[in-house]
Amino acid sequence: MSIFVVVNEQGPAWIPDRSMREQPGWSDHADFMNGLVDKHWIALGGPLRGGSTHRAMLVVQGPDPATVRARLDADPWIRSGVLRTVSFEPWELLLGTLE
Repeated sequence: MSIFVVVNEQGPAWIPDRSMREQPGWSDHADFMNGLVDKHWIALGGPLRGGSTHRAMLVVQGPDPATVRARLDADPWIRSGVLRTVSFEPWELLLGTLE
């Protein structure tokens, strides 16, 4: 399995005066992401704090970049434009383990 670090940020459908959990389609997005965790695709994930723009980072495991991208593109928030992917990088894990 390869490891990737993915950074998403708010997309054109993000409503600025609403919190993350108040965005349209939150439940569908959360269910989708929890499903990827249950299937061991996502090892770690969550919002990045400290900026004026909502951003989130994922550490994802998968067989190859195309398969991982396709899987993440099925996220209801990506499909609807609430989020957009701004960075997708292969990552070499040198310290610690992902299980």
